[in-house]
Amino acid sequence: MTTSPHVEAFFDPATFTVSYVVHDPATLHAAIIDPVLDFTPRNARTSTASADRLLAYVSEQRLSLQWLLETHAHADHLSAAHYLRGKTGAPIVIGAQIVEVQRTFAALFEADDVRADGSQFDRLVSDGDVLPLGDSAIRVLHTPGHTPACVTYLIGDAAFVGDTLFMPDYGTARTDFPGGSAADLYRSIRTILALPDATRIFVGHDYLPESRQDFRWETTVAEQNADNVHIHDGVAEDDFVTLRRTRDAALEAPLLILPSLQVNIRAGALPPATAAGHVYLRLPVGAI
Repeated sequence: MTTSPHVEAFFDPATFTVSYVVHDPATLHAAIIDPVLDFTPRNARTSTASADRLLAYVSEQRLSLQWLLETHAHADHLSAAHYLRGKTGAPIVIGAQIVEVQRTFAALFEADDVRADGSQFDRLVSDGDVLPLGDSAIRVLHTPGHTPACVTYLIGDAAFVGDTLFMPDYGTARTDFPGGSAADLYRSIRTILALPDATRIFVGHDYLPESRQDFRWETTVAEQNADNVHIHDGVAEDDFVTLRRTRDAALEAPLLILPSLQVNIRAGALPPATAAGHVYLRLPVGAI
């Protein structure tokens, strides 16, 4: 019998990101997925308000936090994983291919402190790996395409897909970042959509389409197969690749891509301070 974990969603309107606290009802063992470190671009100030909401919920529900799960190195928000690890001791997990992402962006930002070996994280996972979560388990699916390091976490009947899929009326992730691939994304999504129809899918963002005014983040495999505007049943790989590449060519870079990536390749830590005590985020002109 497939277990059904409890899932609590926390929506960040500034970045349209959804973070999750998921727990095993029998043991109250929990994981936090894709936590947000608040960042104000006009003055480069950070805040832990969003992350502290997650901690407050964990405390109120008397949960035992076991894992901090990252679906990938995000380009649209800074991760609060480093902060949460410092507060709780919970290990940070990410896909093993993060080393490819680190290699690319450590070079771009001339981040000499970043070793491109994933050592900033506590656990690098690959397809098929299983992590314990009380009486449940966290199964890892490698789902590249948006980035080479994207993973989906399958916990009982709940799949946390990061940016790979959005709500059916919005479609799928962009694939024009370094290491991205529309063909890989198509195959990754087909792997997800081969799960049982009733599998709950929890997306990493919701960007409102013109046809909808309320934010949503939960759907199912059956709904995605029937209604996803980019990749419903019957869409061939070549047609999807053409659609995705055409759409990507018209997209602007995410607002926070430059600060996000140089923090997220460090597992959510800011760059080291200078001798004078200042922390700098670099803006390589014309690089994106």
